[in-house]
Amino acid sequence: MSDQYKKLAAERAADDVTSGMRLGIGTGSTAEFFVHALARRVQDGLDVIGVPTSERTRELASSLGIRLTTLDELPELDLTVDGADELDPRLSLIKGGGGALLREKIVASASASMIVIADGSKEVATLGRFPLPIEVVPFGLEATRRAILKVFEDLGLPLNMSLRGGSAQPFVTDGGHFILDAQLESIPEVQALGDRLVAIPGVVEHGLFIELATKAYVAGTDGVKTVLPI
Repeated sequence: MSDQYKKLAAERAADDVTSGMRLGIGTGSTAEFFVHALARRVQDGLDVIGVPTSERTRELASSLGIRLTTLDELPELDLTVDGADELDPRLSLIKGGGGALLREKIVASASASMIVIADGSKEVATLGRFPLPIEVVPFGLEATRRAILKVFEDLGLPLNMSLRGGSAQPFVTDGGHFILDAQLESIPEVQALGDRLVAIPGVVEHGLFIELATKAYVAGTDGVKTVLPI
């Protein structure tokens, strides 16, 4: 049933796309439903150009006939459509479960607006139930890990974090980095945590998306609702 809701939200977002738009195209299972919905509109004559946020999205969109470019060629975008692992009433997000958080944030930041598509299970009162991904440079990993844990300690957060994929075969992002997943349970001070994490030299980016999403389409048993930040 979750896939059905994801598809409904994705199709609603695809309906918002108009010819001539420069699109950021997200990564993940929900975003893939958007790619398929967008491709059907392109086949019907919609004229758009997209910037994918991962190699996986690039391959899918290209195979479906969506015209693509890079952010270097098209540094200003009209709209990004992407999923989220969690969203709160302010439309602050946790993203990066699929490992593409750095490119996703760069593309979203280059966009005039961002639509989040999700099923109702992703809505939370407070972020943190979903593990927070933190993208880090492999060099000096242990020093970076300790610096992150010190931030958690200062903010009264759980000191529970693991290397994605494990130390024997860690997950590697498209940018060649590792991801640390933090089990924080609840993040009462989202902005404070984001500011502290990004100040650590070994941290490339974190999965807190703050003041980037302008609207969300959230699908559930009652259909698709529009969520605006409070």
